[in-house]
Amino acid sequence: MIRADTAVLELLEKRREAGLLRRLKKPENLLDFCSNDYLGLARSESLRDTIARAVTSHPTWLNGATGSRLLAGNSALAEELETEIAAFHDAEAALVFNSGYDANIGLLASLPQRGDTLLTDELIHASMIDGARLSVANRFKFRHNDLEDLENRLKRATGTVYVAIESVYSMDGDLAPLTDIVDLCERYEAALIVDEAHATGVFGAKGTGLVQAHGLQNRVFARVHTFGKALGVHGAAVVGSTALRDFLINFARSFVYSTALPPHSLLAIQSVYRFLPQNQPLIDRLQVLRTYFQQQIRERLPHTEWTSVESPILGLIVPGNDACRAVAAHLQQAGFDIRPIVSPTVPAGRERLRICLHAFNSESEIDSLVQTLKYFGE
Repeated sequence: MIRADTAVLELLEKRREAGLLRRLKKPENLLDFCSNDYLGLARSESLRDTIARAVTSHPTWLNGATGSRLLAGNSALAEELETEIAAFHDAEAALVFNSGYDANIGLLASLPQRGDTLLTDELIHASMIDGARLSVANRFKFRHNDLEDLENRLKRATGTVYVAIESVYSMDGDLAPLTDIVDLCERYEAALIVDEAHATGVFGAKGTGLVQAHGLQNRVFARVHTFGKALGVHGAAVVGSTALRDFLINFARSFVYSTALPPHSLLAIQSVYRFLPQNQPLIDRLQVLRTYFQQQIRERLPHTEWTSVESPILGLIVPGNDACRAVAAHLQQAGFDIRPIVSPTVPAGRERLRICLHAFNSESEIDSLVQTLKYFGE
């Protein structure tokens, strides 16, 4: 065994001893209260057929992109798609990335320059954290959704100032106070970057996102819309000005040095964007279920603590890694696909069951879940 193998095994053993070893799990045909497929589009036969027709009718013969967009991988289809995405999100331009992770890495690592300031909410996604770490700018965190702390940071910021937040936070499910943050950023001439990963498809007319739901699209510098959650496909786009798009084409390393998405993926993204306007009933249904779930936990689980009930992401606080895992295991045995979120992914003492609602869930499934939670909570 070479030395590196020994080192790797030692690190894995330390993680196992700490009770933090991750393992891949195969689907177990449980009731889905886990995935980010909020509208059920990943399982939609209608969308699948739409994508299949698009692929069959498209004149391209390529199975792959054959290179990065700056080499052989660009296409009329890619640019047509970006024009449609920009129009849907009421922006000047859009640039497609291979994933939300790539989009956040490319945007935050390249945009703030040396001497600039990057201010990030303390609960931003790991992809935004990693992008910020790669930046040469001065970086500071501010307390989650804390306007006073953000303003104190803005007062001391130097250079061009960027503020990075999520509109819907992936672990807590709460919403950013977008209008107030936009007002603050304008007061201090800071550029706001909003990750809309968990708002795309869920909030706003036709699922345009939370920024557009508040009518703030012309006051936000950059938005990241991810396709692998409520849209049920894969990839992401940064939307903003034409100048921002040109900048990212030149400086975002995760774009410049990645083989482009294949035509099939581009057609899938185009299909779902054209599909979204007919899916307002799914968005409305999701909101009905969220309200119903909120009512049930208020009436039947009055002593439980939840991170938020503002979005389809609901976190039931179960302090302690072992306790949180144990309740999750019981729920899985009862037929519910619900996973524990433990520290250090979330702060110690704030471990939780992350429960996601979907348009395909039913009131009876929610009733059964709440009853099971009540049983394990007694």
